[in-house]
Amino acid sequence: MNARTIAVNILLVLAAFGAPLQASERFTARDVFDLEFVSDPQVSPDGDKVIFVRNFMDIMNDRARSNLWIIGYDGDDLRPLTSGLVSHVSPRWSPDGKRLAYLARIDGRMEIMLRWLDSGQTARVTRLTHSAGNLSWSPDGRQLAFTMHVPEKANGGAEMPAKPKGAKWADPVRVIDSLTYRFDGRGFLEQGYTQVFVVPAEGGTPRQITGGNFNHDTAIRWTPDGEHILISANRHDDWEYDAFNTEIYKISVDDGETQALTDRQGPDGSLAISRNGRLIAYTGFDDHLQGYDNARLYVMNADGTGSRVLSDDFDRNLRNPRFSRDGKGIYFQYDDQGNTRIAYLSLSGKLRRVTDSLGGTTLGRPYGASSFSIGGRDRIAFTQVSAYRPADLAVVDGRGGKARKLTAVNDDLFARKTLGQVEEIWFESSFDQRPVHGWIVKPPGFDPARKYPLILEIHGGPFANYGPRFAAEIQLYASAGYVVLYTNPRGSTSYGQEFGNLIHHAYPGNDYDDLMSGVDAVLAKGYVDPDQLYVTGGSGGGVLTAWIVGKTDRFRAAVAAKPVINWYSFALTADIYSFVYRYWFPGPPWEHQDEYMRRSPLSLVGNVSTPTMLLTGEQDLRTPISESEQFYQALKLRKIDTALVRVPGASHGIAARPSQLIAKAANILDWFARHSGEPEDNE
Repeated sequence: MNARTIAVNILLVLAAFGAPLQASERFTARDVFDLEFVSDPQVSPDGDKVIFVRNFMDIMNDRARSNLWIIGYDGDDLRPLTSGLVSHVSPRWSPDGKRLAYLARIDGRMEIMLRWLDSGQTARVTRLTHSAGNLSWSPDGRQLAFTMHVPEKANGGAEMPAKPKGAKWADPVRVIDSLTYRFDGRGFLEQGYTQVFVVPAEGGTPRQITGGNFNHDTAIRWTPDGEHILISANRHDDWEYDAFNTEIYKISVDDGETQALTDRQGPDGSLAISRNGRLIAYTGFDDHLQGYDNARLYVMNADGTGSRVLSDDFDRNLRNPRFSRDGKGIYFQYDDQGNTRIAYLSLSGKLRRVTDSLGGTTLGRPYGASSFSIGGRDRIAFTQVSAYRPADLAVVDGRGGKARKLTAVNDDLFARKTLGQVEEIWFESSFDQRPVHGWIVKPPGFDPARKYPLILEIHGGPFANYGPRFAAEIQLYASAGYVVLYTNPRGSTSYGQEFGNLIHHAYPGNDYDDLMSGVDAVLAKGYVDPDQLYVTGGSGGGVLTAWIVGKTDRFRAAVAAKPVINWYSFALTADIYSFVYRYWFPGPPWEHQDEYMRRSPLSLVGNVSTPTMLLTGEQDLRTPISESEQFYQALKLRKIDTALVRVPGASHGIAARPSQLIAKAANILDWFARHSGEPEDNE
């Protein structure tokens, strides 16, 4: 065992047991259990208070938990509303601001709870058979709308003979006849459909108001008169095969009568309605079966007429529209060069940036998950992230002003920690001299005169983006002494539609050139050892990792996490198989065999000489573990140093539990340390 392996293992073991370390100021694996973050902030109707979800880790049960907290918009009077290890989520103010509806996990289901804010009294509103979601108050505060799965009788298969009393036969067969029958993180789907219900706010019997063999799992917006709800759904006859083709529907709360307000080929969703009920804002695009399309902002009359594009000249993907209080403009969020922002667009087309640095609700890698809400007086609350902190609560006046951070939920931890410093970098791709964006993370105590090992960490998606956002995995790599480079190569979002579609029907391709150019740009700075280069990435990043080791031997070791190795098998086994062949390829695999194989890392396996580990969740249905097994077994047949790390119980969100995040980073670091080329220590 070499010296770096021993050092990494000692660091991880001591940290796991909370023992004092010589470098105790560094971020360690054990610190993952102490991380917290804010999510889903909700501004009160009068704009004076904000309720938010405070997420924390339950080390004894290895789970993320959440409670509700409240604070004044001015930052005063921070206090908890709920406590304990029962997760509470989705807080929603009543229209008069006197009550709070939220969801609580009870007996394995999400039930609706009600809290009176003056007295603190609580009541359970529902006793459901399945979890509630998409909670929404009626304008008069008398009803709550929500969505819930409604099961249908499953096909039980052929009739079996009677079983003798006391006999122990095998479990009955499962007969599958639907297009989408399993989904990552959920497993095999119970037969049935998600429908919209309403229930009296004081409790009672839920009443179903949608029907048919369609799913309505979407945010719910009430019309101001309380007579209708608006949702986005796909109620077309071929909805299973054309999943993107959603419309905006207006549904009567009284009798469920349904009217489509939009009608085009493409997604229409993420909707908002003005306070006077005259206008509806929504996002969408005309579907051209491209890998990536910007969702644009539209506005139409309440009856569906007069639809027009507001953001035609704005080359970014827009989402989460919210009308201003006066109805003269719309707030929305978008990603720009790895930074999530809020902007305001007037109905006359004038654009104004409101704030930036949204994010921080995912802990592992520097993705942009975030949320915001708008309340009275156009006061906005949002999740604010930095390169050194997960999400805190921040507020900003939508009419103008500077954002203010109201919480510091991790300062108790990071006050005694030194994190790796994050530095922005731009460089040119060797393929076409196109500028590419990235970030360098340096180890704590960085000395530019030294030579450090480098980890290239690649994002998934592939249509996604990294940014200057806190990432526990990246900081653990830096803490172990590595310089880390992460970038947004071609195909990444937040740089416009043309940049995103450079990989349309070409992925993986010239991303390779972008990534190698990034490594060269960091090497040119002089503080990285060119003989100590390592590469890893997850999902799409796993694809590119496996692709890279088939094209170059410049890396000492690689870890491909949850990759696609064979596009042919992936297109017919992944949970999103009805989507992949239409948007990422020119057609089904049996009609384009050469195209599927040309873009598969498996086609390059004969070139691989780099020690390569595969790491995947055993319950991953997005990039099934059979993909990793193919690469592992091919490398084994070629006698290439390899290993297969299977994560029991984990889906594609491989780091969903704190210990799994730690295990992922620890095994990557251990693999790299084992292949560092340092002398073996025989003691």
